[in-house]
Amino acid sequence: MEENSSTGPILLLTQLSRLINRRSTPELLGQTLKELATLSHLRDYHEVTQQALTEGLCIDTNYCVMLLNDLESSGLVERRRDPADRRRHIVSMTEQGRKALHQAEAAQQTLEDEILGALDAEERSTLAHLLRKAIEGQSTNAANS
Repeated sequence: MEENSSTGPILLLTQLSRLINRRSTPELLGQTLKELATLSHLRDYHEVTQQALTEGLCIDTNYCVMLLNDLESSGLVERRRDPADRRRHIVSMTEQGRKALHQAEAAQQTLEDEILGALDAEERSTLAHLLRKAIEGQSTNAANS
């Protein structure tokens, strides 16, 4: 790919996202990228409210419900009423979900190695750091709005 200095980071991220989405098939990962992201979030945060999951994944509330319906019917997550507030649901990952996440992350690592193969370990670490920083900045901006 020819380098064009006028192409901004948003367009480059969009191109990279399209490449990742095209290659990250359920056949490869055993699940969709959104399901993988959900299970990964639950691993990192253990039990979360459905609202916190929606915000953490940056997805629409209705889509989160549909996503959780699919994951729950597959036995990968469970929802239960929050005893402190019966209007809320607490979401957690099942043991079957942990196994599915482990398998998907192994496939994801292979895919990352292919897609980010031109970057060395330090560059990958820097990229991950910068992306986290940008996402956290958006979360902070949204909270202050």
